Amino acid sequence: MAASLRSRFWRSVIRKVFQEQGLSVLDERARTLKNSKVHVPFPKVIRVERIDIDGVPCATVRPAREYDGRTVLYLHGGGYVTGSIDASLMLCVPMARTLGMKILLPEYRLAPEHPFPAALEDALKAYRWLLSQGYSAADIVFAGDSAGGGLCLAVVRSLLDAGEAAPSAVLCLSPWADLTHSGSSHASNAASDVLLNTEMLRVWASYYAGGAALDDPLVSPVYADLTGFPPLLLQVDRSEVLLDDSLRIERTAEAAGVDVRLSLWDGLWHVWPALGDLLPESREAFEEMREFLATRRPGFISGRES
Repeated sequence: MAASLRSRFWRSVIRKVFQEQGLSVLDERARTLKNSKVHVPFPKVIRVERIDIDGVPCATVRPAREYDGRTVLYLHGGGYVTGSIDASLMLCVPMARTLGMKILLPEYRLAPEHPFPAALEDALKAYRWLLSQGYSAADIVFAGDSAGGGLCLAVVRSLLDAGEAAPSAVLCLSPWADLTHSGSSHASNAASDVLLNTEMLRVWASYYAGGAALDDPLVSPVYADLTGFPPLLLQVDRSEVLLDDSLRIERTAEAAGVDVRLSLWDGLWHVWPALGDLLPESREAFEEMREFLATRRPGFISGRES
């Protein structure tokens, strides 16, 4: 299906906005904060509450109609060096509304000030806090975009390695899962990606990894054993330099016997649902997530297990 007129407009805007490359981390954070203020008004029926989980700033995003006992742990993107609660609300508000599920959104520590495994530790802390609040692992869905998508995969691997229960499903939006950048799409999609470039990603990867190897499975989950993973949905546009990250995760997951679905889109860009209600394709992506959860666990998003 052809990209909508609205998405074609925003694609051209994004190319212009992000044409300036090589910014410092502080400048990237300032740009992210500025961009996060460009959104349609959030519905007043969506409740956003700030909380603290053992030193990790978090927010809960609650839709007007919420299925009791179900929640999403959402890990934001930003290359592990930027990103925040405020920058993620434009995506998380319509996602919560479409899924009918509360979202817990932690603001994990960022590199280079806090390299690996700080983000992983904070994400694990948020998950274990949910368990302490009475949720079971079967009640929780992991979701994340870009670096947050890769972090979701790393958290699941870490939980399984520790003998702990994994969440019921994982939803990855354009995951950054290979910080060695070995995929051929870094060359083939260099001109078509309107948001990312590999040179910038290499710098951010070095900041995040710190003293760890870039091919550590908890840094780059494309090198992880995905045996035992819950159902996994990958959404990615064919134009992205990170396309091969999703393709490789799909192959690895299939080889490990994981229930995985790769959803390839055309004419969009890296993490297009970040524009929320500005794009019809965002709504379609959230509806696809809803359908994925509903078919993998009938009754899960209607509040009843069948």
